[in-house]
Amino acid sequence: MAKLIGKNKIYCAVFISGRGSNLKSIFRYSKKKNSKIILKLVVSNKLSAPGAKFAKKNKIITQIVNYENTIKAEKEILSLLKKNDIKLICLAGFLKILSKNFIKNFNGKIINIHPSLLPKYKGLNTHERVIKNKESYSGCTVHFVNKKLDSGKIILQQKVKLYKLDTPKKLEKRILKIENKIYPKAINQILSKI
Repeated sequence: MAKLIGKNKIYCAVFISGRGSNLKSIFRYSKKKNSKIILKLVVSNKLSAPGAKFAKKNKIITQIVNYENTIKAEKEILSLLKKNDIKLICLAGFLKILSKNFIKNFNGKIINIHPSLLPKYKGLNTHERVIKNKESYSGCTVHFVNKKLDSGKIILQQKVKLYKLDTPKKLEKRILKIENKIYPKAINQILSKI
């Protein structure tokens, strides 16, 4: 699948826009003995993202990309990925949609975590919509990224029960804890063949 570094490891990049909660769980996983990745690069579209500060503090190459011009931004990111021999991108709360051209030109795999049980509730405001529709369960999904929003092949999913007094904030908090657990498992799963 990819050029291996050391003992069956590949270079990985995490793309973020915010606090970097899933970035931290991927970072912890990368430090484990049986991990399949070396977390080499963090890309953020926001200078103020707390996740970017965490990455810098932990000596991970960190690039803040100006997204005023998407074509220019993606060109810059692709060149960065190539330079650092990145073979896996983990989108973790990255609030930009990657273009078809970017996906086609990246020579590796791209995965994403989404806070719903896909294919239900693609896109934004998932928790509000789940509660409004009086669902019994929600959850999160790690999936491959393809040209359609939140539509790639599912790698791993986990359910979370809804309660009568749930608010979008309460539900988000519970689901985020599960996201932090299943994202590293999903990475391990797709790379266990190398």
